[in-house]
Amino acid sequence: MRKTSNMSKDLFAREALAQIPKLLTLLDRNVHSPTYGCFDRNFWQYKIIDFPSGMAQEFVLPLALAYNTALPDNPFYQQSVIRYWVEAGILYAAKSAHPDGSCDDYFPYERAGGAVAFSLLACIESYMELGLNHPIALQFFEKRADWLAHHHESGRLTNHQALIVLCLDLLSQLLQTSKWDRARVQRLERVLSWQNPEGWFQEYEGCDPGYHTLTISCLAWIYQLRPDPRLKEALIKAVELAAEFVHPDGSYGGEYTSRNTYNFFPHGFERVGEWMPEALQINDRFLVGLANGLTPCYADDHIIGHHTWNYLLAWRDFVKERPAPTPRSTGRVWFKEAQILIDRRQDTELYLALNKGGVFKLFRGEKLVASDTQFSLQVLEGRKVKNAVGHLVDAYQVNVGEDEITIQGELGWAKQKQMTPLNLLILRVVMLTVGRFFPNLIRKLLQKVLITGKKKAPFSFRRRLQWHDGKWQVRDELRATSWQDVIGVGIGGDQTSIYVVMSRTFQRGQLQPWLDLTAEAKKLSSGDLLQLERSL
Repeated sequence: MRKTSNMSKDLFAREALAQIPKLLTLLDRNVHSPTYGCFDRNFWQYKIIDFPSGMAQEFVLPLALAYNTALPDNPFYQQSVIRYWVEAGILYAAKSAHPDGSCDDYFPYERAGGAVAFSLLACIESYMELGLNHPIALQFFEKRADWLAHHHESGRLTNHQALIVLCLDLLSQLLQTSKWDRARVQRLERVLSWQNPEGWFQEYEGCDPGYHTLTISCLAWIYQLRPDPRLKEALIKAVELAAEFVHPDGSYGGEYTSRNTYNFFPHGFERVGEWMPEALQINDRFLVGLANGLTPCYADDHIIGHHTWNYLLAWRDFVKERPAPTPRSTGRVWFKEAQILIDRRQDTELYLALNKGGVFKLFRGEKLVASDTQFSLQVLEGRKVKNAVGHLVDAYQVNVGEDEITIQGELGWAKQKQMTPLNLLILRVVMLTVGRFFPNLIRKLLQKVLITGKKKAPFSFRRRLQWHDGKWQVRDELRATSWQDVIGVGIGGDQTSIYVVMSRTFQRGQLQPWLDLTAEAKKLSSGDLLQLERSL
């Protein structure tokens, strides 16, 4: 074991504290304003939406933690006004909630389980972090927890279920009650049942290592509150899986995962690291990427909060005694149910999504040399331009050999649905009438339109990756019934086509040019193959 310098630990805090000015800009800090404490600037300042997002009240937690983060150059440390602003944020969460304690996120009367859970966790922890004493806040916490305990959202999002368990645990401790014991046990059973034997937790269509780290953060916190052998076993498997997805340069995840995220929540690894030192090596490797500027940018108005508070908690609970670095493993790891293959040989590391048409990232040494999100075509249908892509989750034909891997199948139509004034008007009318009584049905329909539903496009592909002379040779073939209406063809490094809140963030590895194949496609006739060969 070795001791690390505060410099490594402080990277988490400095990255998070850099976001606090923006969070304060998002906050209505005017004590006499009717929206005092609201973090949704689009609502209180710009007045371009007609309801505040309940998720935004999660931003109280980064502020509360910044207040107690004792770094010499932290301008927010022990500033008394921060306490008032945090309390105002909690009370505005209560004021803007529905009578049943729930809140909305993207449309009125949505009653969004994720927004309810994230904001409740933030409010409870902020309340305890600052030692507040406010009966209205406590009444609000209880009402919101009652709603969460009985609400069941559509879709399998394990991180949301783990968040709910954590909220119920923390509030039970704060209020000294056992009223939610049955609900929390049932939720925890659900979380454990949604863990695949390979170690990953279900997130919609499969394995997303990014959201996986958020689930680990919640479960590690829960385990500290209420140790449970089954939970410990689940955490061990989960941590072992996460260790495989820290890239050689210190980056994590990406477009080859089920939800296309670069998420990395470090706090859980510090908590688990207290009894499983191997977990600390995951954070140590990630810190290398953080020091080199390889973390993605999450500084938009909606998603800035999650990582900010998680980084500050990682700083607070940072374990000083840490294992010495170990060499990176070699060989092949194939998560057959997740359909992700990791191949490490010589100085290369290949991360390959078999269920996404062969989307991959390839590293040589500590450098990303290729990120590939499969073929993308623009196709003219009448006056409408549609997008056919090869990176949607599907059951492709796959053949995995020692030195050769092939994936083949059909492209699918990308989801490019945009809101229009008419669409928004219809959604408002629906939600203000019958939809307010069936928000989960509306959510389920939107999930199918924006996330899970897939329609095949009239194009087929075959991708072959072959190891030869110390390099991966990639051969791509694309066949179209007709090339006449194809107006653009290419391969990008970071293209995704489903709606995921935490995806499509900028990360420095995306600074690679679009591979434009349009000129080659224009030369083809019906039935001809578009072929591309690369040596990487």
